[in-house]
Amino acid sequence: MTVNHYDPKQTTTLNTPKKVIAEQAINTNEQPISASAAKIGFVSLGCPKNLVDSERILTQLRTEGYDVVSTYEDADMVIVNTCGFIDAAVQESLDTIGEALAANGKVLVTGCLGAKKDEIIELHPNVLGVTGPHAYDEVLKQVHQHIAKPQHNPLIDLVPDHGIKLTPKHYAYLKISEGCNHRCTFCIIPSMRGDLDSRPIGDVLGEAQRLANAGVKELLVISQDTSAYGVDVKHKTAFWDGMPVKTHMQQLCEQLAKQGVWVRLHYVYPYPHVDDIIPLMAEGKILPYLDIPFQHANKRILKLMKRPGSSDRVLERIKKWREICPELVIRSTFIVGFPGETEEEFQELLEFLEQAQLDRVGCFKYSPVEGAKANELPDHVPEEVMEDRLQRFMAVQAKISAEKLQARIGQEYLVLIDEVNTEGAIGRSYMDAPEVDGKVYLTDEFDVKPGDQIWVQIIHADEHDVWGVRVED
Repeated sequence: MTVNHYDPKQTTTLNTPKKVIAEQAINTNEQPISASAAKIGFVSLGCPKNLVDSERILTQLRTEGYDVVSTYEDADMVIVNTCGFIDAAVQESLDTIGEALAANGKVLVTGCLGAKKDEIIELHPNVLGVTGPHAYDEVLKQVHQHIAKPQHNPLIDLVPDHGIKLTPKHYAYLKISEGCNHRCTFCIIPSMRGDLDSRPIGDVLGEAQRLANAGVKELLVISQDTSAYGVDVKHKTAFWDGMPVKTHMQQLCEQLAKQGVWVRLHYVYPYPHVDDIIPLMAEGKILPYLDIPFQHANKRILKLMKRPGSSDRVLERIKKWREICPELVIRSTFIVGFPGETEEEFQELLEFLEQAQLDRVGCFKYSPVEGAKANELPDHVPEEVMEDRLQRFMAVQAKISAEKLQARIGQEYLVLIDEVNTEGAIGRSYMDAPEVDGKVYLTDEFDVKPGDQIWVQIIHADEHDVWGVRVED
């Protein structure tokens, strides 16, 4: 959605992985890997970065001949890949571990919450093992300790070159690095995932090519800090397809553009060199879509968060970006109720929204995650005040979003179809990232399938989504 409606149990978990695992299990039942294959149940919680970790673990499991099932009851063991980003996500992870133990009894825990092993063991002492994030080899070792490797024929039980994906076949997340060098006071990710660790650019581009060759139409570039790609290796030059390529965000985007698919950038920290990416968007090389978590607008609050910038400087850059690329869509996330936030500082945030006219916005109340430095700050904002500010924030952004989407009526856009149901087709334009943004509804349009790209004229809009009709190419 364009404006996230608040849910007290809101987490970062995506809906798609659960659906895809269930679909893959059905396909496997139709064509079993092996009658004697050990069966693994898998639950992937958290954000797209965690989902990529799940994909890597599942790929190795399938390569070794393990079957993946979609129910606890059918599994010989269950792996829960957890999230520990905010309190609601921690509770979701702990509840899921308990649910898996009650239904199956044999459970391995991995992921971000696994960095707090003692807490998990204290609440769930019967888990078979706990590992932290991106601990792929350790997870496999623990599986082997409890369930022997199946006997299988790798020439029959083939795994695609691009591995197992927990997204529909037409889009995929491309993770370019692990960890983060920043120490934002509201965040504990560096303590869980470590400092920045960029993947070799040749590995990233090789994966992108395999995905494009497999029919993927959209690559969603993700990391903890996409703009910092290559900083840890001093942007060293490597080789790809016989040509030298720097381990740098701009060069990565230029090379990804050659794959002939949509390239969408997420988690972009507002470094100065982000300005150099906008011309690539204006030239149509990558999607004119920028996901930048600004977090706040007030300079004092940003300093307390250990985030850069001020509202005036950000507004100047946004104006410049839009002059270069008028079709640019900007998504961002914000925190209200950060410790010490005054009413005046919150009002400054609302004024920033009015001036910035951002296209896609998410908002969270401050969550005092255990271990976050911001918890030590004085003057925590009462819950009822945070809730009031959240609702006021959302009301302002909902009005902005509705007006911006109304302006799209009558225009034509290329739409990537995600789903076809009994009411018609549902897709996304370049303006919409899966699961977090709006959708394009095509009522009574059935002559398409997921992964198709068609031209659509927008005929109606609300504050979140748009409706359209198919037009000739």
